[in-house]
Amino acid sequence: MEKTLRNCIGGEWVSSSSTESLEITNPATGESLGRVPLSSARDVDAAVAAARAAFPKWRETPPVVRARHLFKLKNLLEANFEEIAATVTRENGKTLDESRGSVRRGIENVEHACGIPTLMMGKSLEDIAAGIDCETFRQPLGVFAAITPFNFPAMVPMWFWPYAIATGNTFVLKPSEQVPFSPTRLVELAQEAGIPPGVLNLVHGAKDAVNAILSHRDIAGVSFVGSSAVAKIVYEGAAKSGKRVQALGGAKNHIVVMPDADMDRAVSIVTESVFGCAGQRCLAGSVVVTPGKAYEPFRERFLSSAKALKLGNGLETGVTLGPVVTARAKERIIGCVDAGAKEGATLLLDGRSARVEKLPRGQFVGPTIFEGVTPEMSIGKEEIFGPVAGIARVGSLDEAIETVHRSGYANATSIFTTSGKAAREYRYRVGVSMIGVNIGVAAPMAFFPFGGTKGSFFGDLKAHGNDAIEFYTDKKVVISRWI
Repeated sequence: MEKTLRNCIGGEWVSSSSTESLEITNPATGESLGRVPLSSARDVDAAVAAARAAFPKWRETPPVVRARHLFKLKNLLEANFEEIAATVTRENGKTLDESRGSVRRGIENVEHACGIPTLMMGKSLEDIAAGIDCETFRQPLGVFAAITPFNFPAMVPMWFWPYAIATGNTFVLKPSEQVPFSPTRLVELAQEAGIPPGVLNLVHGAKDAVNAILSHRDIAGVSFVGSSAVAKIVYEGAAKSGKRVQALGGAKNHIVVMPDADMDRAVSIVTESVFGCAGQRCLAGSVVVTPGKAYEPFRERFLSSAKALKLGNGLETGVTLGPVVTARAKERIIGCVDAGAKEGATLLLDGRSARVEKLPRGQFVGPTIFEGVTPEMSIGKEEIFGPVAGIARVGSLDEAIETVHRSGYANATSIFTTSGKAAREYRYRVGVSMIGVNIGVAAPMAFFPFGGTKGSFFGDLKAHGNDAIEFYTDKKVVISRWI
């Protein structure tokens, strides 16, 4: 009989009240990994009640003591690093090196949250008027929740709950039902680190659990990562019920390769940006914009680099491109490629029929490259979330910037150039929040904010960095006069 995962509520691992469940399979091999419950609003309510009950005592726990739990957690994450990375690969499909990189990024957020005694400090000023002093304190707000995606099952949850509990809040995590094993293991390690019952709760589920979180009156704020369509729904739903909300959505990231770029280096980095994690990341390059004479030398090298990628099981040495997460994702990606071909873009490399002979049940899509892509085409404006790239030819840097501005998304972008003037002009003018200069994946470190603008982000305060401390606390202002 297949194992069905349980929820963690109030420190206890309990079965969901729902009888519905979903089978989880390894996307490379097709083997069953187990089942995940599709929990109900009743399960969410129980988790919130446990978090609410744990809040008063946890809030009174000194920040330095809360940080000690996170130090213990960090050590446990390091000790179980390879196990967690392998779990990510088995349930998501990305290569083991890609999984290791994502787990490392998650741990860096725990490390940053360990500094909460400093990060949570307020400010003060004597004599704002004669004999009157003013000071600010940061205080937790209660119960927070996060709804996290399939593409980074270990990393993205750690963008949120370590900061939330470090600041004295309690938490309910609802991970993607497609990748439940990594977040389950993280919660187990959090318990081992001594985080008290009810401080961190886990509820598996899908739409019903999400809706229950958005409408629950005892949840103070919600964090979300996923598609822009759902991010907007989460933003509106959470705001309607009076919650704080940060909703990180989709992307259509442009990479500009200038004629003066180190072309061999740029192609190597762009290939990883576009096809790494099978294109299933919000920072993946999607459209490569080549001004002037950059087009021909980039095109040929990029095509050759993509053809050299090796499809297979991400746990195997030498594999550089794993499967996409599910059969449904594969079908959707192939549909996007079909649409691009019908709209007039030229397929230079077609990965729709890619197969791995010894893995006939694997959900593989090979590297795919279009040329002649324009901003009007679906392939040039819609998020694909797969190993698909478009090449757009323009006359100048000005035209490249205009191409980026025509997108409805503004998550990340990069420029490859040896010109400081071009790099500065691009950084100064392009309306995108995360910018790489000779960097293919513009991923901020844990102590900087992460998030886009336009259709890529809904909210005010972004993920991790100081924005996380702002999001999870209220600034209380005390004005004092003693007579």
